[in-house]
Amino acid sequence: MTKLSIKTGTKDDFFKRGRRLAKAADRGEQLADERIISFEDPADVMRLITVSKLALFRSVKEMPGSISEISLRLQRDRSAVKRDLDELERAGLVTIADKVLPGHGRMKEVRATASRFSLQAEIV
Repeated sequence: MTKLSIKTGTKDDFFKRGRRLAKAADRGEQLADERIISFEDPADVMRLITVSKLALFRSVKEMPGSISEISLRLQRDRSAVKRDLDELERAGLVTIADKVLPGHGRMKEVRATASRFSLQAEIV
């Protein structure tokens, strides 16, 4: 799976990284299989990585499944799990995709985008 980092950084850091990657791609270099989610404010990182969302990510990583299955495993209200999953999806930590069930409908399957992620916060 992809290496995933969640960190703090400025807009300048973001554009420097983009230019570095573009130059490497222009030279034909193979780019690292990594994703970086960057926040300017460390408080935004703390809102994303709460105790309940971390437990949710771990549960999805261990066993992907439907939103209902995951909420039952965690013994949490389905609507609260859905809200948290939507935030994790917007951040790129999980994917939620329609899956056709043989013979009887569809479900939304939740999967982690990485087997683990690293947190880096620099507070100045």
